[in-house]
Amino acid sequence: MQTTTLSARPNRPAASATTAIGIYGSAGRMGRAIADAIESAGATLAGGVDAGEDPNPIAKLADVMVDFSTPSAIEAHLAAARAAGTAIVIGTTGLSPQHQSLIDAAASDIAVLQTGNTSLGVTLLNILVRDAAARLGADWDIEIVEMHHRHKVDAPSGTALLLGEAAAKGRGTTLAELRVDSRAGLVGARSEGTLGFASVRGGSVIGDHSVIFAGEGERIELNHRADDRSIFARGAVQAAIWLAGQPAGRYRMGDVLGL
Repeated sequence: MQTTTLSARPNRPAASATTAIGIYGSAGRMGRAIADAIESAGATLAGGVDAGEDPNPIAKLADVMVDFSTPSAIEAHLAAARAAGTAIVIGTTGLSPQHQSLIDAAASDIAVLQTGNTSLGVTLLNILVRDAAARLGADWDIEIVEMHHRHKVDAPSGTALLLGEAAAKGRGTTLAELRVDSRAGLVGARSEGTLGFASVRGGSVIGDHSVIFAGEGERIELNHRADDRSIFARGAVQAAIWLAGQPAGRYRMGDVLGL
C-alpha cells in the first residue's frame, strides 16, 4: 500500500536530521526494517511504494529514495527518481548488465549509491579483502562462500559479488576475468588466478560470508556474520542521509564512511 507523510518536499539541508526518505519495496522485510531505522535516526519517512504501485509520487516528496525491491522494478524506480531529481540508494541485488547501464545513465542526473551490502562490517571487510588480494600473490587461491536463508532467490549473493569485485580490484583486474561459479562434476584442476563462488541456502540465515585465501600450507579466512537484519537497515539510512547532500554521480558505501 502506498503511503505518504509529507505534502511537499521543502528546501532544506539534505544531510540534516530532517532528511525525507522514501522506500521502494516498503512491504518487504528490509523495507519494514528501514522504516524503523528512519525513525530511530531522526529522519522523516516520506512514504513507501510496494510492487505494482506508481513510484513517481513518493520520489517527488523525498530527498532520497532507498530501493530494496526486485530487479523487475528497478527501471521504473530509477526513472521516477531521475525525473524528480531525487537521489537513490540501491540495495536490490540480482541486477543484470542492462540494469547497470540504466544506473550509469541515471547517475548523470542524480546521486546514486549502489551496493550489495549496507552494513559497516561488510564495508570494512571489503577493504580488507581488496588489500589482502593485492598483497598475496596469484598462487594464493581465493574462494568466496556465502550462506543465506531458504527464501533468497539470487546466487551468488550481492555481498559475495561485492567481495569478489574487491578481490579482483586488489589483483588489478575485473571480476568477469576471474569468476568461477559453483563447481560440479569433472571440472578439472583449479586454474591459477581464478576466483570461485559457492552458495548455500537453508534455514533462516540472514547472511554469512567467508573469503578464503588458500596458500601452500596455510590459509587465511575473512568472515562476516549478520545476526540481525537491522544492521543493513541502519547502514541504508546512514547512506541515504549522506547521499541526499551529494551531487550527481555514482557512490559506494566506502564513500559514506570516508574509507
